[in-house]
Parts: sequence; C-alpha cells; structure tokens
Amino acid sequence: MNASGIKLGLGVYTTLFLVFLYGPLVVLAILSFQTGPEGGPQFPIIEWSTYWYKHLFGLTPPSRIAPLPIEQALVRSLALAAMTMVVSTVLGVAAAQAFRQKFRGSGIVFYLIVLGMMVPGVLVGLGMALVANTLGIDRHWWGTAFVLHVVYTFPFAFLVMLAIFNRFDPSVEEAAWSLGVTPARTFRKITFPLIFPGVLSAMLFAFTLSYDEFSRTLFASGRDLTLPLAIYGTFSVEVHPNVFAFGVLTTLFSFALLGTYALLMGLSVRRARRMAIQEEA
Repeated sequence: MNASGIKLGLGVYTTLFLVFLYGPLVVLAILSFQTGPEGGPQFPIIEWSTYWYKHLFGLTPPSRIAPLPIEQALVRSLALAAMTMVVSTVLGVAAAQAFRQKFRGSGIVFYLIVLGMMVPGVLVGLGMALVANTLGIDRHWWGTAFVLHVVYTFPFAFLVMLAIFNRFDPSVEEAAWSLGVTPARTFRKITFPLIFPGVLSAMLFAFTLSYDEFSRTLFASGRDLTLPLAIYGTFSVEVHPNVFAFGVLTTLFSFALLGTYALLMGLSVRRARRMAIQEEA
C-alpha cells in the first residue's frame, strides 16, 4: 500500500472515531431542544424550543414532569471533586517527588499505588460499604466516598507527576542548594513553578474523574446522592429531554474547565520560558 492509501485509511479511521466519539453528544444536544412538556426523547423534533432548559431552572409552569433533583447533588459533586482534586494532587506530587530517588521496596510501593486505578470500582465500593457496616461507620459522600475517590484518582495524579519529574532537570535545584537555599524554599521558588503545568494536568484529571464517578460512589455515599447517582435515579423512572439539556450544560461546563486549564497552562509555560531566559542571561 502506497503512502496516499495509508493517509486515506488513517483519515477515514480518524473521521469514524470522531463520529463515534462526538455523535452521541450531537444527538443529545438536538434532543434537548425538543418542545415540552409533551415532547419526548424521539425523532423527528416536534418543534424546536428551549423549554427543557427553562425547566431545569424552574422557569416553566407546573406539569406532571418533576424537575431534576440536581441542586444539592450538583453541590455535593462539585465539593467532592474539589476535595478529591486537592488531596490527590498533593499526594501525587509528594509521591512522585519521593520516587525521584530509588529506595528499597519502590517497585512494590509503585504497584500498590497503581492498583487503586485497576481494581473494578464496583468491587471497591462494595468492599468499602461492607467494611463501614462492620465497623459501624456511617457512609457519607464526604467520608467513605471521599476516601474511595482519592484512592481512585491519586494514581492518575501520581503517574502524571512521575512523567513530569522524569523529564525534570535536577541541575537547577542543585544550583540553588549550592548557594545555600533550603530544600523547602528551592521547591517553592524553583521546582514548583517548573512542574506547575504537570500539577494543573493532575488537578484536571482528579477533578473530572471524581466529578462523574458512579460505581465507587454508589455503595459508599450513603443516603446523600451525588450528581451521577441523581441522574441515574431519574433514568429508572422515565427519560425526558430535561436530562439531555442538563447534559449539554454539563458539557459546556467541561469545555469552560478545559479553557481555564489551557489559559493557566499558557501562562505557566510563558513564565517558565521567562525563567529560562533569565537563567541563560
């Protein structure tokens, strides 16, 4: 097969992959503009309307369709994701920093950390529920579910930071130490600004993974539902386009989060370049 045929095949494969990946989102967005309250999740569109978006915010007249129970669930999910992001990122940076030097048992510790992302979430959640019941511990989203979210997201943050430190030039730290700068101040003033793009990536991983985590939260959150559990609860009764409208808004929130990440990443890269130019001067 010649080069043009390979390029054509790769182009077709990439196109099909993008359609498979984003096609459901397009269908979801179209159905969210179905008229209401009589319109349901079906084609063709009866009439284009923003009824279901208004329904999310309680701006429509009362009807047989109850509003989505997302207010408190959304707050819980955002709070849980933020807590998980902070703890997992701090643990990931600290663990990756420790792995910059070989130590006895480092291989075992590495696989123990990575194990948290490999064990099926349903089994971990069920195990946590059984342990909590045996010990008489109440299950809450800010307690047992939070622990499981950290166990799940910490390995991702650790692997991201491990890759960053593997490309890190230790000579900049050694130069600071030779001038009498303490290790703590060296990390705060030199190391951390250089690894900050990786820290942002670890934070994004931890936040997004925790925000939409379902299987681990199902058994460990207790009576207080997070957003994925609340949305799943509405599916078990009847599906209406208000779920799709909320999905569109959630997707826009994700894009806004990625935009903020890109902005912070750009500022961090420019700062690192300025520091490199100053060092060369």
